[in-house]
Amino acid sequence: MADSYEQFKEKILRKTGINLTLYKEAQMKRRISSLASRNGFNDLLEYFKFIDNDKEKFNEFINFMTINVSEFFRNPEQWKIVETKLFPAFLSKNKDIKVWSAACSTGEEPYTITMILSTLLPLNKITVYATDIDDGAMAKAKAGVYIASSLKNVPTELKNKYFKKNSDGKFEISNEIKSRVQFKKHNLLKDPYIDKCDLIVCRNVMIYFTDDAKNEIYQKFSNSLKPDGVLFVGSTEQIISPQQFDLKSLKTFFYGRTNSNIKL
Repeated sequence: MADSYEQFKEKILRKTGINLTLYKEAQMKRRISSLASRNGFNDLLEYFKFIDNDKEKFNEFINFMTINVSEFFRNPEQWKIVETKLFPAFLSKNKDIKVWSAACSTGEEPYTITMILSTLLPLNKITVYATDIDDGAMAKAKAGVYIASSLKNVPTELKNKYFKKNSDGKFEISNEIKSRVQFKKHNLLKDPYIDKCDLIVCRNVMIYFTDDAKNEIYQKFSNSLKPDGVLFVGSTEQIISPQQFDLKSLKTFFYGRTNSNIKL
């Protein structure tokens, strides 16, 4: 199976624009080989033929590869910093806040951001940009229906205000929150970045990329921030030398431009 991995990567690149060379090879090869075996294939080229002719199985591959695991208010103490320090700092300078949730998966993150902003601004003043490479994940995000366990960290007042429980026991987020999030397909490794952002949130994704790919992404994120903008990363993704990207650590998991005046 290992011998066919290079050809498999080339075929995936031609079909999707996703360059698997930029992902950590051992980790990605293990995941893809596992999924191929689960579908009855020991040869990756045969597996590619299979998913190339089956849209549902192709979507399964994309979803499995992009590792969509999320929940609302993941790591609540970090979101408390966003709510009590970061957004008030932005609002003290400007009444419009531009937020990008990159690699947003199934939508819990951009909806978390929107709910936090709703406590500080009228809903009609809020727009959150949310992007992901996975069409299936974004379809789930747009539907906005979640299992109960993904809401475990949502504050009670926000849960009561913005969610309704469906007959199947799942929870649907309100249209007034959904309408404030703009979803768009985006490949972090090749597509243009959203610019002039106050806050970019990209969490628990970078760990899957090679060092070269991470360096390129961090530089592009830095370039996409306003002078006092902030990059918020995941709990396993602290940037070792932020200065090489014209960034500095403001607090654990939060990075500002080198000349930023933001204090956390």
